[in-house]
Parts: sequence; structure tokens; C-alpha cells
Amino acid sequence: MVSERIAAAARRSGRLPQEVRLIAVSKTKTLQDIRSLADLGVNDFGENQIQEALGKIAQFRETALDWHFIGHLQSNKCKFIPGNFSWVHSIDNEKLVRRIAQAAREADASVNLLLQVNVSADPAKHGVPSADLFPLVEHVLEQTSGRTRLRGLMTIGYRGAGVDEKRRSFAALRQLLEQCRQRFVDSMTELSMGMSGDFELAIEEGATMVRVGTALFGPR
Repeated sequence: MVSERIAAAARRSGRLPQEVRLIAVSKTKTLQDIRSLADLGVNDFGENQIQEALGKIAQFRETALDWHFIGHLQSNKCKFIPGNFSWVHSIDNEKLVRRIAQAAREADASVNLLLQVNVSADPAKHGVPSADLFPLVEHVLEQTSGRTRLRGLMTIGYRGAGVDEKRRSFAALRQLLEQCRQRFVDSMTELSMGMSGDFELAIEEGATMVRVGTALFGPR
């Protein structure tokens, strides 16, 4: 079971299993699929398409679920984030920060932000280059207050990379977070990294959130 694998990886890294949050990646999955996992105690669900997600979220308004936007976010969709998503994992430019902060104020709703970092320099992936992270953190901290909070970093592992390369990428993100905490704010504590094929490696390198789809739901 995924929960058992998470617990074992957490213990190998000297942490408690409850320190790692499982985000079930429910994109393309049915309401019944989501309900089945929610009934088992899964509380966090990740979506990467706004319109698809909004239809699902509306059906679970009476259920205490946390929704995470984990896909590439277009600036004209930022207005849909507050009030629907508790977390956005894919912030990689200043425009998104400004628009989400404004929408959160207007909606009087809270949003937690993670900055997506392309630590592996994968040309096929979104995310701010590691060298440009600190200026973006400074901007985010200037723009956010009250309803929007900068909580940490996210990355996507290089597709096809070996175990050692993936581990180096996850360790690099952890080191960047530690530098951000020392240089900026200690409240940046979250590391969103690891998916179905590599979440145990990510946990061993410090992940506090893992985004798991196939290992929970089966092939898409």
C-alpha cells in the first residue's frame, strides 16, 4: 500500500510518517474514485486543469477536503484559485503571484503558495531556474500578506533519470529550501516533490508532500 511505503520511507529518513502529506493526483478520475479514497481517510487531492477541477470541487463542498493545484497555471485562471484551492504548487513567475494575491483579497480566501523550481534544468518542464529563485522569493514576500502565504518549494523529477540523478535533484531542492529559510523566512517548510515512480526517494531526501496518482488509482 502507498501509505505503508510512505511510512517506511519517512522512518528511513528519521521522520514520523505523519510528517509527509499524501496528495492523491485525481486528474481525469471520477467523483467515485475520489470519494473512495476520501472514505479511506485521504484528505488532499491534486488537479492540473482548472475547469475539470472546479466541477469536482463543487461536488465535495460539504466534505473537508484540501484541493491542490499542481499543473501549469495560466495567469487568466488565477481568479479561480482562491475559495477552491488551498494550495498552488506551480508558482514560477511574478505575474501569477500578483494575480493570486489580488484574487485572494477580493474573495477573502486563503491560499498557500509553493514555488516551482526546475532544479534539473529540464527543458520540457516549467519552473524557475535555481539561479533565479531568490529574486522570485523576494518578490513573493513583497506581494503576499494575510490571505496568501509562501510555504515552500516544489519540483518535478527529470523524466527518465536514474535513481542517483533523481536523488541529487531532490537533495538540491532541499538545500535551496534551507537557504531560503536562512535568508528570508523560517516559515518556508514545505517540499513538494516525488510522484508515483520516485516518491520514496523524495521522502528520503526531505519531501513533506508527495503527489501520487498511478500508484493509487492505477494507470490512466
